[in-house]
Amino acid sequence: MPVAAVKEYVGVARDTVANYHGNQILYMCWDGHLMLAAPFSLLVSPEMKFGDVLTGMVAPILQVHPDAAHINWAEARWEKDDEPWTPDPEKSIRDNGLHHKDFLRFSTPGLKGYRGLGI
Repeated sequence: MPVAAVKEYVGVARDTVANYHGNQILYMCWDGHLMLAAPFSLLVSPEMKFGDVLTGMVAPILQVHPDAAHINWAEARWEKDDEPWTPDPEKSIRDNGLHHKDFLRFSTPGLKGYRGLGI
């Protein structure tokens, strides 16, 4: 986002990938499940398999939601930076083309949130 300043603005970004010791941030959001009201962030190694991220990191975050036990990851529909995207769970984060601070959204057909209310 551009900055309008009254004098020269010198800012140093502190969330660059270089500051995460080889790891990177991924943002994820589960569409239609507002019990998790905001995207959550994950600190991942680019070498981790995407499937391991889902089972080892994402599933524990989502377990508070009643629909979580019914997620079929093979049927999930994904978007990366607002474009349709199909991950390969056997490939690494890097090999799936994911970069530092990418934003992923997923939806789960048939799961409509708590009591079907989208929450």
